[in-house]
Amino acid sequence: MSWHVKVVANRYADSVKLMGIARSLREREGVTACEMGMGTAANLEVLADRGVEAQAGPSDLVVAVRSDDEEIAAATLTQAVEELSSREQAGGSGQTAEREPPRSLISARRQLADPNVALISVAGEYACLEAHRALSAGMHVFLFSDHVSEADEQILKRRGEELGLLVMGPGCGTAMLGNVGLGFANVVTSGPVGIVAAAGTGAQETACLLDAAGIGVSQIIGVGGRDLSAAVGGIMFRQAMRMLAADDATDTLLLVSKPPAPEVVASLGDALPDGKRVVAAFVGWEGGDAPFEIHDTLEAAARAAAGAAAEDLAELEAAVDARHEHAAGRRLLGLFSGGSLAHEAVTLLEPELGPLEGNVGHGPDERNGGHAVLDLGEEQYTQGRPHPMVDLDVRLGFLQEAADDEAVGCVLLDVVLGHGGHADPGTGLADAIARAAEDAVVLARVCGTPGDPQDAGRQTKILREAGAIVAPSNAAATRLALRALANGAAP
Repeated sequence: MSWHVKVVANRYADSVKLMGIARSLREREGVTACEMGMGTAANLEVLADRGVEAQAGPSDLVVAVRSDDEEIAAATLTQAVEELSSREQAGGSGQTAEREPPRSLISARRQLADPNVALISVAGEYACLEAHRALSAGMHVFLFSDHVSEADEQILKRRGEELGLLVMGPGCGTAMLGNVGLGFANVVTSGPVGIVAAAGTGAQETACLLDAAGIGVSQIIGVGGRDLSAAVGGIMFRQAMRMLAADDATDTLLLVSKPPAPEVVASLGDALPDGKRVVAAFVGWEGGDAPFEIHDTLEAAARAAAGAAAEDLAELEAAVDARHEHAAGRRLLGLFSGGSLAHEAVTLLEPELGPLEGNVGHGPDERNGGHAVLDLGEEQYTQGRPHPMVDLDVRLGFLQEAADDEAVGCVLLDVVLGHGGHADPGTGLADAIARAAEDAVVLARVCGTPGDPQDAGRQTKILREAGAIVAPSNAAATRLALRALANGAAP
């Protein structure tokens, strides 16, 4: 198979859009691979590792198609650019077909009626400058880009705080402001709980659990994974808490993060809003003084914020027990697209199973035949390909491997829905799940709502028909996995 490359000079597009187009083009007959990205040094290096040579600059679009048929390759390259133009026109920001698309943040601002949020998704080396430009223009920043240094993050966030503006990110995957979702976002009902989250799928899971409890969400403010570190000091957590304190639609604040620096948690006491409850989901939190209520799972914190009772899992437990012989004493393989969901699973699994292999647990990164949990959204699995919430190929490969491995008795996975994600992940995974479920227990969490484009109810039905046991939360799915793996008789 040979690569065919097309470079379009001065043609910017954000990575989420490019990932979706590349995924759809890989499904064309005669095409074995398709990559789309900006010609940054990092992207060109990834392409070179895959055997693709391209002469391009950071403002140029690179499209690479692998096919033995030159006509199919040429047609696919053309279709990639046409599809990009079509999506931009269909989902544009109100510009007419005759208007020249803006080529800078400032020119885009001039075309809109008093915008107040800038979504920045450019290569990391340019993201900081664009974020400063947005702040100078008086706009909040949703910084989807990663590879922004910790020092630059501190400067940006201190400046945002001084200006009374939000700097969401870097690496911010999810937000919802004024009922408008940014990045990977679910369609949730409006309600009194405002979420401040360092983690994208952590925000999605808690928002979906609140929606399922009939409570709903007022706003979701993402802040990036490093905000509660000792170095950054929770600058944007405090800013977001102050803004939600002034929001009449918000009665309860739900703070979401992987384990933060304890001294930073203590410092958040200065930002506690009068007359509003604050609950935290600090996944894996091991205790310590805090100025508000803290839970160590996303599920527990969402339930506390909603005032909801725990789900009755008796029917699901019975389904697991009926297949207990397939899993007991065998290995677990966790395949996650959400980093926070993978981390939550590990915090529940390791006290019972010991250190887990893979890139999330406290065992070796390499898999050596033990229980393993993999975060497939990490760089080692996404280099040169879309995120697993968009592209199912990597997970399909691992499901095939699990089906062929007699030692694997339980497969645990998340299926994350919402805008920006795969259009129909259940259908895409169904055949592979059915094969794995022939001789193993497959447990899944559908992180989504009935209002999502993919429809959580429909996705759940597809997975159940394929043989998966679908749990109402990621934590519940993990506990069911422990039940399945227990040696001896079913609990």
